[in-house]
Amino acid sequence: MDTLTLILTAAVAILGVYLIFKILSAPVRLILKLLLNAVSGFFLLIIVNVISGFFDFSIAINLINLLIAGFLGIPGVLFLLLITLLL
Repeated sequence: MDTLTLILTAAVAILGVYLIFKILSAPVRLILKLLLNAVSGFFLLIIVNVISGFFDFSIAINLINLLIAGFLGIPGVLFLLLITLLL
């Protein structure tokens, strides 16, 4: 094999591997971000329920509230708290 062909083949292979990792890293980052939001929203919902017991109100832990807290994270729990206080 010619040296130039070998270098070009290696460069194309390295570029291909880089592009594959770049394309696959975006969904992984999105999944990790959603997982972090879900965990932080769930724990904040639990903490709000523990603290709100002293003030005679609570946020029900059901599927809809878990989805809101899970997808939106801390702003979702604040939204649920605001809705609970206003209604």
